[in-house]
Amino acid sequence: MAGAINKTRKTSVDLPFDASVGYQVRIAHRAFQRALQNSIEPHGITAGMWWFLRVLWEEDGLTQRQLSQRVGMMEATTVTALNNMERVGVIRRVRNAEDRRKMNVFLTARGRALRDELLPLAGEVNTVALRGLSKQEANQLLTLLRRVRMQLEASTADD
Repeated sequence: MAGAINKTRKTSVDLPFDASVGYQVRIAHRAFQRALQNSIEPHGITAGMWWFLRVLWEEDGLTQRQLSQRVGMMEATTVTALNNMERVGVIRRVRNAEDRRKMNVFLTARGRALRDELLPLAGEVNTVALRGLSKQEANQLLTLLRRVRMQLEASTADD
């Protein structure tokens, strides 16, 4: 595959952290996670729960497997997060009527209500992160990050 990442090539490459897109994205992601966690933690929600809530606010009632896929987490990690979310009362799991092996995940009233409390906090984190960038630069950043993600996903599609 022409676009695939060559996993067998051995070359000597100088890739300082300042020039590594992967490193910069990772460090930026960690900074986002810390800032978001600081904002949502007073509401009893962890960063691990956040991504599942985001998906459920858009599409309530998914199966655990669908939720794992949407969030991009391993199913075992999803089960742990859902156990914690159920314990704090933001979701409930219901056995699927058509396939008893599946569990559907639904927001509770508290879980739905958190949307109006937490999304503005996430918006503030984004605002802080983009401070100093023009609207055009912010849009360009999002466009470029999407393209990078799509290229990497396409290059690893056979894995």
